[in-house]
Amino acid sequence: MELNVKLINHTTNPEKTAAAAARLCYSSVGADKLVEDMSDQEAENLLQVILDNGHLSTLEHIKFTFAVEGISRVTTHQLVRHRIASYSQQSQRYVREKEQFDYIIPAKILENEKAAELFEKNMKQQHKLYEQLTNKLVKEGYAEKEAIEAARYVLPNAAETKIVVTMNARSLLHFFELRCCERAQREIRDLARLMLKQVQEVAPLIFAKAGPLCETEKRCKEGQMSCGRLNKMKEGDK
Repeated sequence: MELNVKLINHTTNPEKTAAAAARLCYSSVGADKLVEDMSDQEAENLLQVILDNGHLSTLEHIKFTFAVEGISRVTTHQLVRHRIASYSQQSQRYVREKEQFDYIIPAKILENEKAAELFEKNMKQQHKLYEQLTNKLVKEGYAEKEAIEAARYVLPNAAETKIVVTMNARSLLHFFELRCCERAQREIRDLARLMLKQVQEVAPLIFAKAGPLCETEKRCKEGQMSCGRLNKMKEGDK
């Protein structure tokens, strides 16, 4: 199933909002008046100073909400480790998989025809077991909800899920630094890249230099665990 990411909501005038919040710290005028009197160029200049100096707390006033589907439980488990965010995920306790559940096949498995066949065979077997357990429990007098929440324990990490994610701009910058990196697992890296592309359209200045450190600062803090991409980039510059 194909990954689908959509930016469904965000703070109005995100960059001017952050600039107004920054100026308020040093002004006797209220925030609403600051926004009215601030030109786009003034907002851009002030925001650039904020970004250059690393004074990013004002970016926390800007929120972005994404709707994500076609993503595995493996990746949402990684995603929710980013704690300064809000999440609403499709529940396996209440949503019954009556048909064959959708699932995500990792790219490396898709590259191998035999491995892909084994993977798909296993998905069908697990759905069959899920249905058998659910039906047996219902037949023996359990409510369908109770049967579903018990049977879901056999569903795999590959099961497709849907999730709504809200992060502020500062958290997103950190998220992109970690998850756009080549060391991140492929699926969450693809997710991060799609999210980054969409926020760059509505807040281009804030996210102009967002991404892994090898791209944004020509450095890597992974040490011996580095993917080696930075060295390749440096060799390409020679």
